[in-house]
This record gives sequence, C-alpha cells and structure tokens, in this order.
Amino acid sequence: MSSLSLTLKGALQQPVVLLQGLVLPAILLALWQYNSGLGSSHAYAFVPLQNIYSASLQLLETGELWVNTWGSLKKAGLGFLFGSTAGLILGALLAYSKVFNALVSPLFNSIRQVPLLGLTPLIALWFGNGEEAKIFIIALASFFPLVINTFQGLSHYDEKYSEVARMYQFSFWREFKRIRLPQALSHILTGLNLAVPFTWITTTASELLFNAGAGLGNLMMKAEINAEMDILLVCAMTVTMSGILMTTCIHFISKRLLQWRA
Repeated sequence: MSSLSLTLKGALQQPVVLLQGLVLPAILLALWQYNSGLGSSHAYAFVPLQNIYSASLQLLETGELWVNTWGSLKKAGLGFLFGSTAGLILGALLAYSKVFNALVSPLFNSIRQVPLLGLTPLIALWFGNGEEAKIFIIALASFFPLVINTFQGLSHYDEKYSEVARMYQFSFWREFKRIRLPQALSHILTGLNLAVPFTWITTTASELLFNAGAGLGNLMMKAEINAEMDILLVCAMTVTMSGILMTTCIHFISKRLLQWRA
C-alpha cells in the first residue's frame, strides 16, 4: 500500500474515531434531558440543559466564572508545579542513594497511606485557612505520584546501558542525561498524568473546606447553599474541562519528548 493511501486512510479514520467517542456522551445527555422533564423533583436533580446553558452565560457575563476559574487554575498550577518538582527530586534521590532510600522510604510509605484530606486540620493549624494551605494540599497530591514513578523509572533500567557508559567513561551527569533520564521519561510522564486528576480533586476539595478567596469550589459551595444546581453543574463542568486541558498539554509534551521511540 502506498504512503498516500495510508495517509488518506488515517485522515478518514480520525473523524470516525471522534464520532464514536461522542456516541456515549450524546446518549447520556439525552437521558439527562429526558429525566429532567419527568417532574419538579427530577428537574432539581437533573437540571435541564437549557438552564445549565443560561447559568453559564450569566456567570460569564457577570465575570464570576472567569474570576473563580482563574483562582482555581492558579492554585492548581502552583500546587502541581511545586509538588511535581519536589516529587522528581525525592524520587531521583531514592533511586540513586541506597542510604537515603533506607532512611526516607519507610517514612514516605507511611505518610502516603494517610488520606490527604485527613491531614486538613493539621495543615490548617500550620498554614491557616488561606491560599498557602490550599496550595500545600494540592502540592502533596501531585507529589506522591511523581515520587513513585520517578523512582521506578530511574531504578529499573537495563544494565547493558550501564556497561556501555562505563566503557565510554561517561560522567555521572552524562550517564544520567543520555541513559537514565531517557529510559525514565515515560514513567515520569505517566506520573504527571496521574497527578493531574489528584490535583483537581484536592483543588476543589480544599476550596470547599477552606471557603475563603476566589475558586470554583467556593462558587460550588455558594450554589449548594442557595440550591442553585445549574451553577453547581457549570462549576463541575469547568473543573472537568480544566483537568482535560492540563492532561492534553501533558500528552502533547509526551509526544514531543518521546518521538524518538518507535
């Protein structure tokens, strides 16, 4: 088969795959709209789609959605950055130093068993109820997946490459750059992908628990108090789209960094 035929076949398959992926969401939306018309109690639990659309327009016009979305994005981005960076460093230290691993690994494995939200009272005591406490919780959520995946990626590598490095007398940093890091990159990127949903779960949860400042969680709390289910659902969809956006960015970076692989 010629390269032109393969290209045409791939171009035709992409819209088909996209349409297949939209079938289930379309069915769920239709069922949602059907349930919303079964009575007032159903309309409260399953808000009509037109009401959700109207609520989103209202929030956009008043600027409330923009302000709160930016507040959540800022906290999620900072927490993700701090947590993933610290996780990369600790994971590398655990992989490279047996002494450090023996000292730190038992404590790390003990702490990561504790639910993050169970640490909320202690974090509130340390940092108060402000932005610092929220960012710290979010950073912890991103921290643990990066530690585990970085450690696995750097510690499990093919010994034959290590022999090649010794033969060519690679320095520590050159071996890390040319051998260890490329082999560990897929694990690290997997850790980043795993960290994204945890980041957004803790972002929303921290805003619900520490109800101060701008954020989608705060807006959701106000909507729940006022029984505004349409606004609550708009916030939930905004959180979902923000998470998808972050995941898409990481996927794009992964394709760029791993394009050398078959």
